[in-house]
Amino acid sequence: MSQSGVSRSGKSPSGLGPIGSTFRSIRLAIKSVLPKTLFGRALMIIVMPLVLLQLVSAWIFYDRHWDTVTWRLATGVAGDIANTIEQLRRHPDEKDAILLTVKQNMELDAVLYPGEILANEQQEISGLLDTLLARAMDERVKRPFVIDSSSFRKQIVLNVQLKDAVLTVVVPGNRLFSSSTYIFILWMVGTSLVLFAIASIFMRNQVRPIRRLARAVESFGKGREPEKDFKPEGALEVRQAAHAFNLMSERIRRQIRQRTDMLSGVSHDLRTPLTRMKLQLAMLGDWPEAAELGANVVEMEKMIQDYLTFARGEGGEKSVECDLSELVSDLASKWQAGGIAIDCHVEGKIVTWLKPNAFRRCIDNLIANASRYGTQVWVQAGRRGASIEVLVDDNGPGIPEEEREDAFRPFYRLDRSRNPMTGGTGLGLSISRDVARTHGGDIILEDSPHGGLRARVRLPS
Repeated sequence: MSQSGVSRSGKSPSGLGPIGSTFRSIRLAIKSVLPKTLFGRALMIIVMPLVLLQLVSAWIFYDRHWDTVTWRLATGVAGDIANTIEQLRRHPDEKDAILLTVKQNMELDAVLYPGEILANEQQEISGLLDTLLARAMDERVKRPFVIDSSSFRKQIVLNVQLKDAVLTVVVPGNRLFSSSTYIFILWMVGTSLVLFAIASIFMRNQVRPIRRLARAVESFGKGREPEKDFKPEGALEVRQAAHAFNLMSERIRRQIRQRTDMLSGVSHDLRTPLTRMKLQLAMLGDWPEAAELGANVVEMEKMIQDYLTFARGEGGEKSVECDLSELVSDLASKWQAGGIAIDCHVEGKIVTWLKPNAFRRCIDNLIANASRYGTQVWVQAGRRGASIEVLVDDNGPGIPEEEREDAFRPFYRLDRSRNPMTGGTGLGLSISRDVARTHGGDIILEDSPHGGLRARVRLPS
């Protein structure tokens, strides 16, 4: 039998195998470090090749330039020291003149200590400069030596064992250390920063139209008007997307206007015969049959109004910046004045963009629904992070969890009777959710801590 999770062939159950799994892990790792925004990802696309170019350039520089230059400088110093030792061997009586000439012409401060002997210890050589200098001394001088490079940028001290003395040579740092390294790094980093700044400016100009398009789409989704100066701009693909959005939004507005105009005509056509019926009933006098017919006519008027309100969805109203807390408090006060036991709590001043009449209808429907099934209503409003929430609670029987989503369906009533006085027209929650979604939010039904139903209205801040 094969091991759990791995087949006999060594491949994973997905069929990718070890190599495929490795690539998948690399892809997930890269995806996890990529920025989330388009601007950040675009900069990463520019920065990554730039960084790789710098790394390759630095590698080539240190592998070729630094090694070559340092080796040539080290061999030059070792050759001068070898020449000095040879001159001292040939002309031992002229050592002072030789050392003076070396200092003047070779920039080497050499001192001879007769009778001195270097310690018989193996010196540990580390670092590129010490390694190359030691190799050059072995090839050119071929005598025991000790290197002190503790302050190599200022000077390097070389102690060379001669036949009957120790020659101490102080080498200036500029003879072994090339400043071209720092110049190269400064130029490399400086040009990279300049290129990065220029790329950032260009990328920001390219991303700005996309951000404006995103804001326009978001505003349209919340029922607000896009920016007045919004127009297609930027790259060709961005302009095409913006133009398509403009056409789509105009078609949607045109359809809403046509639907509203049609429903206004239907409303007028339906109200006209109802008005004639009311006049005829008024002329019949106080007959019991006339009273029943009059109640039916009033009921029909209310049903028609609810149907038209649901179909219209308050689509023609403009969004304005208003105080949501004041709107909710005023609505609760009116219900309290009507004899409904309602407790309203608003957390500070909440100013946001709303369609006031539509949102008022939304909350009014929720309070009406709560007051119909409960004896006490609680209303709360406040900010929750990046959202605004309005909670409407009651202490009624609530709605079973499996029926809560169905409750938002048009004409759906928990009370199966067709009596509007007990079950309503079945449009209250539908109208409320339609209004909430027009504002870019939604309504969720939950269990209330007071034992009944909670309607949570969540809007974008």
